[in-house]
Amino acid sequence: MSIIKTLNISKRFGEVQAVDNLSFEVQPGEIFGLLGPNGAGKTTSIRMILDIFKPDEGEIRILGGPMTDEKKNRIGYLPEERGLYQEIPLERCLIFLAALKGLDEDLAASKLKDYMEHFDLYQYRDKKVKELSKGMQQKAQLITTLVHDPELIIIDEPFTSLDPVNTEMVKELLQSKRDEGKAIIMSTHQMNQVEELCDRILLIDHGHRVLYGTLQEIQGKFASRDILVTPLNELPQTIEGVQEIKKLNGRFRLTLEEHTKPNLILRNLINSGVELTEFEVAVPPLNEIFIKVVKEKAGGVND
Repeated sequence: MSIIKTLNISKRFGEVQAVDNLSFEVQPGEIFGLLGPNGAGKTTSIRMILDIFKPDEGEIRILGGPMTDEKKNRIGYLPEERGLYQEIPLERCLIFLAALKGLDEDLAASKLKDYMEHFDLYQYRDKKVKELSKGMQQKAQLITTLVHDPELIIIDEPFTSLDPVNTEMVKELLQSKRDEGKAIIMSTHQMNQVEELCDRILLIDHGHRVLYGTLQEIQGKFASRDILVTPLNELPQTIEGVQEIKKLNGRFRLTLEEHTKPNLILRNLINSGVELTEFEVAVPPLNEIFIKVVKEKAGGVND
């Protein structure tokens, strides 16, 4: 059963069509990337999923049916606009927010202690939230999202203000939640994190679905006819089936002739006595695909 299923949902604000006929599904045990440029309709889509906005058209099924108050306690949401109470001590703030998700105080205190120790925040539990750094507040906000063990986790820009060590810690935590069978929607502009974490992605632009599928499917759609190789010895000046050879910092990019298969090139290289430590079909990074697709849509080019 899908954790989320949207069927042709649309939402308009005055003259602005924020979301237009959008359909997608999110499965348990996956990290789902919700991507798009600013103003694409990502936040509006999330707010409709959370029942903050009602769609003008279409249907949203959450955890098997319509949203209910009971289901809201099975969801963890990290919004881009943070919502911690600044004037009270950290631990008191986190216990209060956990109580709003249905945890009693003793259980919340126990679970929060574990999380705060994990994120190196326990020694700051008596400090007012406003006295904490932005990175500490970001970790605290993430704790409030996860402490009640939600089945559905929605996180908007989860790596904001985090240093590399804490970024890695958060990534490992999200991967562990996915492995537990949680469904995670991650909205971010950090394409490198999407490539590393997301099982499937949805790219929307002006409220429309532009790309949808696994990272491999999407990169395959935009793959060039190039091969990347790293040889241990000299490459031949000409290789049968190769149109052009470019040197790239110790690697070589081979542009294939039309209808030439990569395995033919590999066989030709081996037969020529070339020893390789790398041989792979070149696929564009997600950031490059993102820019290409958004620019094409802006120019009125259909995919």
